[in-house]
Amino acid sequence: MTYNEVTGTRRPIRMWAEPESVDPQAMLQLRNVANLPWVHGVAVMPDVHHGKGATVGSVVAMKDAVSPAAVGVDIGCGMTAVKTSYKSSQLPDNLAYLRGKLEQAVPVGFGHHKLPVDPDGINALKTAGWAAFWKGFDELAPQVHARRDRAQVQMGTLGGGNHFLEVCADDEQWVWVVLHSGSRNIGKELAEHHIGLARGLSHNQGLVDRDLAVFLGSTPEMDAYRRDLFWAQDYARRNRAVMMGLVCDVLTRHLPGIAFDAPISCHHNYVSEERYDGVDVLVTRKGAIRAGSGELGIIPGSMATGTYIVKGLGNEAAFNSASHGAGRKMSRTKAKKTFTVKDLREQTFGVECRKDAGIVDEIPGAYKDLESVMAAQTDLVKVVARLRQLICVKG
Repeated sequence: MTYNEVTGTRRPIRMWAEPESVDPQAMLQLRNVANLPWVHGVAVMPDVHHGKGATVGSVVAMKDAVSPAAVGVDIGCGMTAVKTSYKSSQLPDNLAYLRGKLEQAVPVGFGHHKLPVDPDGINALKTAGWAAFWKGFDELAPQVHARRDRAQVQMGTLGGGNHFLEVCADDEQWVWVVLHSGSRNIGKELAEHHIGLARGLSHNQGLVDRDLAVFLGSTPEMDAYRRDLFWAQDYARRNRAVMMGLVCDVLTRHLPGIAFDAPISCHHNYVSEERYDGVDVLVTRKGAIRAGSGELGIIPGSMATGTYIVKGLGNEAAFNSASHGAGRKMSRTKAKKTFTVKDLREQTFGVECRKDAGIVDEIPGAYKDLESVMAAQTDLVKVVARLRQLICVKG
């Protein structure tokens, strides 16, 4: 579809969704951000829904300013996917056993490793520069320095909520590994620290929504935020690389002869320095991926509704972006009130996964229809592969 343009704000809002289908609270958030004096443009993805300060599924370009709430508290949250040399017919019949081995290798929920993972000991998907990366921790906001040990043992862990680790098969039955996670507790603490600082700055006192408080360019506060932000984004990227390495090690031990393609990786809660309309801007994608021309990305649904590997079409009207997934259509609280464990079992039939009360809030019925979301962004991405879940690990 082409976008709908909503006017009446300082900057028009370009929406790859029908405005009348969007929750009124989310529309108010979009109008509030589009009225900020620093905003260059706002693009709205088809999976848009209400979030803290700024909507999930929004892309905001600002000149010489950035709003931490328009990034989200899980800085650098995103996806990694790897295609393997195995066909689904080669997998063992007992997928529950394989799921158990994956859960032993990758801590979930509030879990963490007993000792920091040695990335050089992982036989796949290695990432360089670890010494310099951890040295950078000492330059972060002093308020998080006591969290160093925790950050180290959480490196290579999944977390909870909508984070997941999956073994999937595409339409040609090639097996893929897909995972979704972010910067864990250290990213959350850095985000909350800087959101609090921004709210107290004098230029933000007159905002309609103080959660949209911004840092301005060429200020010490902006410099400090960018330092911590980019470190947390790197943490998230490395976290996914370590997890994928651990997963590939498990599969190598249990699936003889398996090999792995180069990973596809993308953030969907982050900041990027880009240029549009001849203007240098800071682009925040909160629940959106970059979809520049030819760039590969990952758009998942829910536990049993599939995942798309896509190639960006470079639509500058959307600031080279696309949706990050199906997006929630109801809150976790409402999902728990609406659905039962029986519903979860029915909706995840055929997928080896947890089927208990602890993850009812992640039931497919709590999410928007993935196919409709994909149909609304045919001018943003081209489908490369469609995956279906075989195993799903959740926190």
